[in-house]
This record gives sequence, C-alpha cells and structure tokens, in this order.
Amino acid sequence: MAIATDARPALTHLSDEEQLFRDSVAGFAAEQVAPRVRAMETAGRVDPDLIRQYFAMGLMGLEVGEAYGGAGGSLTMVTIAVEEISKVDPAAAILVDVQNTLAMYPIATYGTEEQKQRYLPRMTRDTVGAYALSEAGSGSDAFGLATRARQEGDDWVLDGRKLWITNGAEAGVYVVFATVNPDAGYKGITAFVVERGFPGFAVGRKEDKLGIRASSTCELILDNCRVPAANVLGPVGQGYRIAIDTLNGGRIGIGAQMIGVAGGALGAAIGYVKERRQFDKPLADFQAIQFQLAQAATDLEAARLMVYNAARLKDAGQDIAREGAMAKLFSSQVAERVTGLAIELFGGYGYTTDYPVEKFWRDAKIGQIYEGTSNMQLQTIAKAILR
Repeated sequence: MAIATDARPALTHLSDEEQLFRDSVAGFAAEQVAPRVRAMETAGRVDPDLIRQYFAMGLMGLEVGEAYGGAGGSLTMVTIAVEEISKVDPAAAILVDVQNTLAMYPIATYGTEEQKQRYLPRMTRDTVGAYALSEAGSGSDAFGLATRARQEGDDWVLDGRKLWITNGAEAGVYVVFATVNPDAGYKGITAFVVERGFPGFAVGRKEDKLGIRASSTCELILDNCRVPAANVLGPVGQGYRIAIDTLNGGRIGIGAQMIGVAGGALGAAIGYVKERRQFDKPLADFQAIQFQLAQAATDLEAARLMVYNAARLKDAGQDIAREGAMAKLFSSQVAERVTGLAIELFGGYGYTTDYPVEKFWRDAKIGQIYEGTSNMQLQTIAKAILR
C-alpha cells in the first residue's frame, strides 16, 4: 500500500521536543506500520511484534510518570502519536490511543498508590489495557448498566457482559464498570481493575467489523468474577465520575485518529491527482479538483486545531467536556467527507483494495459512533452553551 500524508500540516503549535517526537513516530509508522497494514487487515489483528515495538518505543505509557515506567509526557504527545500512526493505519493507532487515554489514565489519576505501583509499570512495559463500559443495553445510555457487583468478604463478585471493548483480545488489564446499587442509578456505578486471569473472567466473541478491522472489538464475560477489594478504582459509587472524565480525554484521542485518517486520505489523493492524466493534463490542473482539495485541506486544518487545542487545555488542567466533544464531532465529520472525496478523486481505482483510500473511508466511519455518537457530542455541546 502506498504511504502518503497530507501536505504541509500545521506544525507551529508544536515545541521542538514535540516536533522531534512527531518526526520519530511518523518515521516509525512509515517503516514499521505501513508494511503490515494489509496483512493486519486480512488477519483481523494488530501484529504482536508491532505491539512489542510500541512498548519498546514508550508509546504505551506516554502520560504516565517516569516513576512508573512511563514517558512522563502529555495528552498532546498521545495526540501526536495517534495522528501520525492513523495517517498510515487507524486500526493500529487506536490500540495506542485506548492504552493511554482509556486504560492507563483512570488508574494513574484515580488509583491508589498500591494500584499504580502494581499496574502502571506492567502496562508501560508489556501489558495492553482496555476500558469496559458499554453493554448490549447501555450504549449512549452509558450508565444503564446491567453488570452487577456485590461484595463477598474481601472480594467483589461481578456478573454481566460487556460489548464493543476495544483492545479486548490483547488486553491483560481491564477497567470495568459495574453497578453495586441499581436503586441508586448512576451513583451506584463503581470502577474495578480486572485482570484477565481472575476467576470467572473470559473474553468472548470478537466482532467482525466494517472498518478498523485489525483492532480487536470483543465481548467480555463476567460470570461470578471474583475481584479483590483492593482493585476497586476510586470510591464505591463514584465510577460515573471516573467514566466521564476518562471519556472526555478519550474523545480527544478519537479526534486525533480522525484527523490522521483524513490526513492520510488527503495525502494519497493529492499524490494521485498530480499523476493521473485526463484530457492530456494532470487532474490537479482542473480547477474543480483544486477547489475540492482546497476545501478538504481547510476543513482538516480546522479539525486539527480543534483537536490540539482540546489536548492543550486538558494538559493545562482545564475542563474540556465541551472542547473534547466539539473536536470529536467535527473531526469525525471531516474524516468522513475527506475520505469520501479521496475515493471519488481516485475514480474506479478508489473503490478497489489496490489503493489505501477505500480502507481509510471504512476506517473513518467509526469516529461518529464510538466513545459517544455524534448526537451525544451535540448533546454535550448544547448543555455546555445553554447552561
């Protein structure tokens, strides 16, 4: 598959250190991710050797402090990494995104010191993490959980099923949400750190998806799953706060994935229209083509700035519920438009697997669904501007 990135992305907002990091990840994506894309797509999994390289590069613990084996970086660094890998393969990038923003963040932010010492070094070194909130009956109604937790002696016992869990097949550590008191509504939700080897825990069916096919999306089965009381994450009954805060940052990661996939598609389209000739001249010489590309580049630039602005605000300790929702909403819309345009500019070739744009288009659609649908982002934004 050809590798291409959008021409001259805005870099003035990056420090010298961040620019060096971006160049490093971009080079890694071109050399190590790109040659594996089609094989991973066909196999329906991220190459285990690539995951080992993620750990070796420090990409799986970017925000975690150095005391726990992490890079001591920022959400902005996560955003850079996810964008650059997504330009080549969004399915390979989402594994890095979920590890940092959804799996490690709540443990690093809400965990006890003992929990941090026990899990964060493992997760920066060699253990993939996952975030388990969604269920068959609780998608947009995220806190309508059927999974129950009851205390028995020194353990909690969890019963239920989780669906649509990204990284489910690879993970060894899961942040799982269950209700300890259904009568209390969302105030009964509690977070638990669950290990793959705990009694009563199993990974179930792996979904066969339209896009990001190399990324695992699995069912988790909790059948009298025994979890030590020491693995309760945060206060009992405060899991909803952890879930909301974590998802707010996670939406920035999805925004990064979306600007990456749009950038990859736009770069491929720009390269193609310069080479493809019709009526004795390159497609790039036609004003109609130029204007479509100009609009796509403008939309992508706006989306990129929204995503990085939200990341910067989060790094500064600001509430980013509105900005995160806006970034995810707009970047996912832009990704769908730009990847669709790329297919059209490639013509019939764009509809084949010989070129990367059909995959970019399939991979982009998920951005308007997971970690909160576009309607849920609009609801968040509306509440913020009307309160």
